[in-house]
Amino acid sequence: MSGLRIARTTALLLAASMLATTLPAAAQWREGDTVLVSPDGRLIRDMPELGTVRIVADEFGRNLLINDWNEVVAIEMSARDYQRSYGGVGLENETFGNDSADAFPEPPAPMQPGSDDGYDAASIDRGNLDPITGTVPDEQQPAAQDIPGAIQAYPDQGQPQQKNVQQQPVWPKISKPQVVALQVFLDRNGMSPGVIDGRLGGNVAKALSAWKEATGETLDPADTDTVMQRLAAGEGLAFGSYTITAEDAAGPYVASIPTDYAEKAKLERMAFTSTVEMLAERFHMDEAYLKEINPDADFTRQGTIIKVAIPGKARTGVVASIVADKGRKQVRAYDEAGKLVAAYPATIGSSDTPSPSGMVEVKRIAPDPGYTYNPKVNFKQGENDKVLEVPPGPNGPVGTMWIALSRPTYGIHGTPEPSAIGKTESHGCVRLTNWDAGELAKMVKPGVTVAFEE
Repeated sequence: MSGLRIARTTALLLAASMLATTLPAAAQWREGDTVLVSPDGRLIRDMPELGTVRIVADEFGRNLLINDWNEVVAIEMSARDYQRSYGGVGLENETFGNDSADAFPEPPAPMQPGSDDGYDAASIDRGNLDPITGTVPDEQQPAAQDIPGAIQAYPDQGQPQQKNVQQQPVWPKISKPQVVALQVFLDRNGMSPGVIDGRLGGNVAKALSAWKEATGETLDPADTDTVMQRLAAGEGLAFGSYTITAEDAAGPYVASIPTDYAEKAKLERMAFTSTVEMLAERFHMDEAYLKEINPDADFTRQGTIIKVAIPGKARTGVVASIVADKGRKQVRAYDEAGKLVAAYPATIGSSDTPSPSGMVEVKRIAPDPGYTYNPKVNFKQGENDKVLEVPPGPNGPVGTMWIALSRPTYGIHGTPEPSAIGKTESHGCVRLTNWDAGELAKMVKPGVTVAFEE
């Protein structure tokens, strides 16, 4: 970062500390004036003290004020840009040159999580959110050539698209937390990116394509300002804090999940193996990423405060038809008018045990299902040659939801490995994350058609 940039922000802090800690209520702002903005988009009048923050520049050239915990406490921007980006919250009584007659509207208040979000709204602290990066920007995302099999999410304008052509998008270089913001936005709007992990890849590309189908809008991942503004105006920004409860810490949990089906059948329940696994699923996150952003957290201790992504409320509505797209590895749900309601990355069949073709129907919905292993009907694992009853649980072979199809032994179901969805093969069924399977199950009923497309 240039010395001029450091000097400008340092001067801003010095001036604030020497003159006053609170700015006047009705200042006359001039073109080029600079303000500090809090991570939740509010004008900062109580300036950070010198020595309590350091200044870094992000990849867009903006000055960020970082505390000792590597959290962004303020973003420096021009007063004009702040008015344009955030509606001038806190500048309602300020004026810009000859624009004194312009009023700056208050943006919509963020919606609070409902009781059906899968977490306790009272436990979420939105006061320490970071709308730009969550923390200091970290490693950059892989180039397009490093993402095998990713589909083209941003076709050239005017060029016809061939269905299921596996092309590689040119991904922008944005930080992991900025990718998380995009993933959370897509998740909240029913276009599931699978696990929230801060990585641009095939599942994000599929979600972006679904967003375009549903809205007609091409959402550019590089346009992080638009993503942040929409998050802030909706259910709130992407990151929040969660306090681990006594119930979270207590479980019950199992030490490990065996791979052998005969050993699985001996368990009382196919439960989570740890608090971190349970919380990762609750917040739709990749387990490794949850650990990564909370490197010093004791997930087993009640009262521990952790940083989490805040996913959306479960989608509601009535799904009239489903498309299980084998080539795209995606399930798409439509209403009676043919409008896309939701889309989910999926693992659909394999070369050895292919999924059905053509049209089938939903027969029944079974939450928290057990699993019957029958080597004569399904597949054979090792030396297991007997029918085995595997108990229910999130780590069961079909996860926490089973949507039975009219083709015997086939269904749409959850999974014990959400991070593998869309990247591996199944034993012929359609596998979604547990939360996506649960969301879809609440919108379907027996008789809904499921079309398997190649």
